[in-house]
Amino acid sequence: MRTKSLKTLLAGAAAAVLAGGIALGAAGPAKAEYPERPVTLLVAWGAGGGTDTVARMFASLMEEELGQPVNVVNQTGGGGVVGHVAMANAEPDGYTVGIATMEVTVYEALGLADIGPDSYTPIYRLAAIPAGLTVKADSPYQSAEELLAAIKEQPKGSFKSSGCGIGCAWHFAATGWMQSEGLDPDTILWIPSQGGAPALQDLAAGGLEMVTASVVESRSLLEAGEIRALAVMNDERQEAFPDVPTLKEATGSDWTASTWFGLVGPDGLPETVVQTLQSAAADVYASDKFQAFMAERGYVPVGETPEQFQGFMEQQSSQLSGLIEELGLAK
Repeated sequence: MRTKSLKTLLAGAAAAVLAGGIALGAAGPAKAEYPERPVTLLVAWGAGGGTDTVARMFASLMEEELGQPVNVVNQTGGGGVVGHVAMANAEPDGYTVGIATMEVTVYEALGLADIGPDSYTPIYRLAAIPAGLTVKADSPYQSAEELLAAIKEQPKGSFKSSGCGIGCAWHFAATGWMQSEGLDPDTILWIPSQGGAPALQDLAAGGLEMVTASVVESRSLLEAGEIRALAVMNDERQEAFPDVPTLKEATGSDWTASTWFGLVGPDGLPETVVQTLQSAAADVYASDKFQAFMAERGYVPVGETPEQFQGFMEQQSSQLSGLIEELGLAK
């Protein structure tokens, strides 16, 4: 349709020139509106995981808003570094964007990659998944308060936890909680794993005393009665798990922790493109389909504008950089 319109315009202009009426240079072709071709949505984590699940639902609804295909591409490796670097290094034209996660706020401090919040154009923060606190079904600790009391009584390293590798969201959930209680951040011995699923299996088998991965990831084992959820590290209870108290309700602690998902582009994305993507993302976020999707899975809706999203990333980067230094992980 666009090609036909351009040919028609040029033909008409040429005819006018021949007729001695209008100079061809007096008018040019209409400026193309973004997007005029498919958009690639990068995901730094594997297919089937939490980020990928959010990205694919989001992409399917964004297609309806943008009128162009939105293709999810998984670029994995290096604990999310590969995909997040690709998002930062993409051409700033709006045709390659990504779903960033909290790890972009710690890569630089950990010495894993020279990228941080300023490497991106924030567009819209969609959702978060709070950290949880789970134990084996037959654990002697019936509440988060009892577990915390035991951690304080035992020597450092007596309790083991997991949920991901060193320096990921669930690691900081555990270390930050300890720090907020006036304990050394490494009071709980962190056992690196390939993710929440294997850590939870290890918990159910008795290899760990606790896991700080999200209750969302714990759902199947919770329903099977193999583990118990003691708390969620969130300001409010999760809609999908109404019987699980917040950490504040359980222990009085104000500590919260989560991973999150936000739409970003590379630094320098044109304002007109940002406005188009933000508007479309806000409509997707507010849709019944997306809200139902999040509620069903236990995701916490966020809905932050670019300015709010940027401020959030900078605040989290500053907070976690201090924690990384205390843990001796800073590079």
